Amino acid sequence: MVTDFDVVAVRIPLRNDLEINVLGQLGNLPHNTIAVAADGRFRDNTCMRSQRINRPLLPCQRFHHTAAVLAIIACIIAVAELHAAPPKLPTLHELTNQTLGGNQFWADEHFFHQWRIQRNVFDDHCRLLDEKNVRYASGTFAECLARLEEIKRERRLPPMRGEAVIVMHGLFRTRSSMDKLCTHLRQQGGYTVLNVGYPSTRRDVAAHARALAKIVDGLNGIDRVSFVAHSMGNIVIRHYLGDRKAAGDGKGPRLTRFVMLAPPNQGSLTALALAENNVLKVVTGDAVRQLGLDWDKLKDKLAVPAFEFAIIAGGKGDAAGYNPLLPGDDDGTVSVANTRLAGARDAAVVPVLHSFIMNDAKVQQHTLRFLKTGRFAVGRD
Repeated sequence: MVTDFDVVAVRIPLRNDLEINVLGQLGNLPHNTIAVAADGRFRDNTCMRSQRINRPLLPCQRFHHTAAVLAIIACIIAVAELHAAPPKLPTLHELTNQTLGGNQFWADEHFFHQWRIQRNVFDDHCRLLDEKNVRYASGTFAECLARLEEIKRERRLPPMRGEAVIVMHGLFRTRSSMDKLCTHLRQQGGYTVLNVGYPSTRRDVAAHARALAKIVDGLNGIDRVSFVAHSMGNIVIRHYLGDRKAAGDGKGPRLTRFVMLAPPNQGSLTALALAENNVLKVVTGDAVRQLGLDWDKLKDKLAVPAFEFAIIAGGKGDAAGYNPLLPGDDDGTVSVANTRLAGARDAAVVPVLHSFIMNDAKVQQHTLRFLKTGRFAVGRD
């Protein structure tokens, strides 16, 4: 049922967002508003200002039918589109150098804001990509870095400052799986967020940790670094911390906080099952074997963070969990018990499956709050 009203109005703010309002009186119209009366004529609140002050406007007929309402709204949207900026067409360079951004065959090794230098796992050549995954250079790492320096000068790009949050995806996934979380951290936290891509099934954990070390070492201008990771990404970061510790550089002044999402901190029974399958191990690679069959060898390389860290696990909050093949509560892939790590400053269990935990609103809120305060909840000791 359609409620009677006098005028359908649309407000078009400067940012071109569209807000449709139903107003009982024309006198309520805000600035930048176009009103549509029952006779189909558009009235602008600016030209009606003197009428509004001195005397009532001419009465508008009331709408009583859904079809009339839809027709008026269609007219409003058509007018609003006239105010919208035309879409920017891609340049010839963008069309001819567009890439997929690197999934299981490229490892990020250097960041400047959202510019990335990647290395190919097969032939070791590098490429420079912008935030749209458009290639701007290809060759050696030095050649790509030199081209990036040229672009900085040509475009007068500002240096990086303050705190960066390095985000890492999990096994079999790509950096796009962390996009929603990264957007939340940028928009709500104001962080420089570096969403790292790495070929999780093509190299072992040690190789991924070395690539991460290059990224951290290259963050000129950044004075603090925090981490957020999903699943195996946490193990890569812990290996990197272990490498720093072994080299006599354990904590470092730039490492601040770490939020672990569904981390297999005590190994993974799921990875063990995959590693024992002779067919699947060709696809899953060395890292899966390390998380399963070779866990006892890998765990000695992993450091417990010497700075504040917290753990968010997925689970149903009962003794059964989502996966009947895993003991105790679990997220379908990793048991809650296997996420635990001594020394965690905070911990939480959320009712979310392993693959989707980074997209959960509560998880995103917990993550941002811990990065800001060192706790998931305000006032929590």
